[in-house]
Amino acid sequence: MIIPHMVPYASPKYFILLLIALAPLIISLVLRGKRINWYQALITLGFLYISFGGVDYKQGLALIGYVIYQSVLVWCYHHYRQQKNQNWIFYLAVFLSILPLIFVKVTPFLAAGTNSIFGFLGISYLTFKSVQIIMEMRDGMIKKYDPIKYIQFLLFFPTISSGPIDRYRRFVKDLDQPPAKEKYVELLGQGVHQIFLGFLYKFIIGYYFGQVLLPVVDHLAMERGGISWPLVGYMYVYSMYLFFDFAGYSLFAVGTSKLMGYETPPNFNKPFLSWNIKEFWNRWHMTLSFWFRDYIYMRLMFMLIKKKVFKSRIVASNIGYFALFLIMGFWHGLTWYYIVYGLYHATLICLTDVWLRFKKKHKKQLPSNKFTHGLAVVLTFHAVCLSFLIFSGFLDKLFFHHM
Repeated sequence: MIIPHMVPYASPKYFILLLIALAPLIISLVLRGKRINWYQALITLGFLYISFGGVDYKQGLALIGYVIYQSVLVWCYHHYRQQKNQNWIFYLAVFLSILPLIFVKVTPFLAAGTNSIFGFLGISYLTFKSVQIIMEMRDGMIKKYDPIKYIQFLLFFPTISSGPIDRYRRFVKDLDQPPAKEKYVELLGQGVHQIFLGFLYKFIIGYYFGQVLLPVVDHLAMERGGISWPLVGYMYVYSMYLFFDFAGYSLFAVGTSKLMGYETPPNFNKPFLSWNIKEFWNRWHMTLSFWFRDYIYMRLMFMLIKKKVFKSRIVASNIGYFALFLIMGFWHGLTWYYIVYGLYHATLICLTDVWLRFKKKHKKQLPSNKFTHGLAVVLTFHAVCLSFLIFSGFLDKLFFHHM
């Protein structure tokens, strides 16, 4: 029987296959506290096949080529990084690691409607993993390179398509040390709970916002044109759809990981209860936020301060925020609304820092209670929803429709 192509976590058949495939692994972990390594490798290949095989075989070939390319690149960097004047080797390795992703992002921009032959579902997240390892090797945090474990890290199928973005050292620790039976039973319960919560988020709440409400407000907003109440409705409906759909997917990925005995980090932590934009980014798509913070922002700040590019740390920090969110905008795509989305969040974070400094200076004069906290949450929620309206590209569609 030929198994058809399936998008991860998108259909009941995928979950049925997942449950059947994971059953022997779960039983082994419950009864013996051990993984069946060869079996885990087998089901990984199976789920990679149904995700990247069949009609999408070109993506599968691109994935194979990509993994070989990155494995050789990381091996070469690990081998040559000890040489003197290694800075240029490090920067070259990072650039070469990002290069396939650059091709994928730039190709549709240069030739409209054309997808890069290097592209496959999840290339961004695999690139983040690859760059992370090169940077941590340079820092001395990863001293040993095991190509088999590296490939297992890249191809961990529960998270391969859209994250969460795990850290290599954390993953390898789980890989080398399966949880004890008592600990695994706890993980198993958490995993089942998260998968069922994911069904509620993605297939019930997310479906209602995305498939029922969104077409209605889309149609009304397009009919009215300009700034209108239907446009405001679209902003809130799209924001809810984006959260519940992506958070639902992330719950599936984290829950499945726990069924396999891996504590993949969560991606969301009640982001709409954030009381400022900085807190929002500590709660929204957390593994991506923390990746950009640790591997771009902090390193850029270190360089700016070390080289004394700016006298003021505040100016350096603001420049760092704008650089960070511009890169994040370009990563989403080479369109104006992704760039504006990035600039918008950078501006909000800089303004938040101004407010926090002012608040600290005038702590005694400013009220701080449940009411002010609730007001901050409401204001942050609306600011975030406005950013998602920009991110959606609907304003671009609305503008051209009424030209």
